[in-house]
Amino acid sequence: MPNVLDIRRRIRSVINTRQITKAMKMVSAAKLRRAQERALSARPYAHMLTSVLQSLVSRAEIYDPETGEPRHALLAQRTEKNLLLIVVTGDKGLAGAFNANILKTAMEAIAAWSTEGKKVEIEAVGRKGRDFLRRRFPTAEAEAGDTNRVPRTTLIGEKVGVLNRLEYGIAQEIAKRVIERYSQGEIDSVYLLYNEFKSVIQQRLVVEVALPITRIGVYDVKQVREQTEKEKIEARKAAVAAGVGMRPPSEEKIVARAARFGAEAVDYIYEQPPAELFRDLLPRYVSVQIFHALLESVAAEHAARMTAMEAATNNATDMIDSLTLAMNRARQAKITKEIIEIVSGAAAL
Repeated sequence: MPNVLDIRRRIRSVINTRQITKAMKMVSAAKLRRAQERALSARPYAHMLTSVLQSLVSRAEIYDPETGEPRHALLAQRTEKNLLLIVVTGDKGLAGAFNANILKTAMEAIAAWSTEGKKVEIEAVGRKGRDFLRRRFPTAEAEAGDTNRVPRTTLIGEKVGVLNRLEYGIAQEIAKRVIERYSQGEIDSVYLLYNEFKSVIQQRLVVEVALPITRIGVYDVKQVREQTEKEKIEARKAAVAAGVGMRPPSEEKIVARAARFGAEAVDYIYEQPPAELFRDLLPRYVSVQIFHALLESVAAEHAARMTAMEAATNNATDMIDSLTLAMNRARQAKITKEIIEIVSGAAAL
């Protein structure tokens, strides 16, 4: 049995760890509130842009009546041979199974596509995903230097350290590069893998089609992983302890105001031809979709870290109680031993 001094050192160490985890929980709770506000403030623009495009689609022909070709390259659908997967993870750890679940889903999707003979290219957003995928797949530079290369999975791009100060320009930069490659026919489809955040207890991991655009305003989700009941219970406890609201913010007024534009019984007259309107609006639509995925992932990461740090704090408290009990037993055993020695010595006299 360890002595009292060793147990006291362990207790002090666990107390310091509990202070750190409790502080990290409160920091994540504060960042989660700001992330929710940012996501909510970006939604009116996204809803209005979607409504404008829906109105345009309902009043203009998507396909050229003479050639039969779509009026924009992003509307063209091709047989999937070359895919681009954008994996959105976090830059930091200590968030429970947040990053592990994303990377596990990414590996499962890549394995399924590879067995079908499709070439998969990956763009990693977040340091954790970049480090994990770089250890398992060659980069674009290594692929270019291999003269005997065959179609396989490669890591073609990365964005690290951008999620702490997320700006719309980052999503716009990613979208511009993706749109250019899709328009030139280098890739046939683009998928987004991220954590969709509705509230602290309503999150899901989705694989979503970003390109081609099939239906305006409808997200084409190919794969979903819902939270388990145990994860929801833990998230609820963490939210109550941190004072974070569990109900998702209401968007009824925002959606109704944006939907009114496309539903008005008015014959809008567009100054520009449909092809020019699609050329300007569809790239913005893709940029907003990517920006939405990044915002949702940031909020989900803070929620996961808050839940993980709440569990760590509770575990530290339980460990302190257990160590305190062990220390009291060791101290009692020491006192009892000293009393027995005194009594034995007195009896010997």
